[in-house]
Amino acid sequence: MEQNRMKIAYVITQRNSKNFWNRVGVAFENKDGSINVKLEAVPVSGEIQIRDYVPRDELASTNRTHTRLDSEEEQPYAELA
Repeated sequence: MEQNRMKIAYVITQRNSKNFWNRVGVAFENKDGSINVKLEAVPVSGEIQIRDYVPRDELASTNRTHTRLDSEEEQPYAELA
């Protein structure tokens, strides 16, 4: 599978005015442009955010050198309550 065709499915929940990104599955772009989504969990809100897959090593180096476009409050992983 080509990495540029792989995507990650997230649910974004808001608690205490902070956004938490929870990975709930993966998605794959087909040759015809359609997308297959494989969910490990179904969000209560019914809303899923699908983002391009970025390897953790690449993500860590990118976050150090570039300004994030997303809100600074958004966390890549959920915090345990």
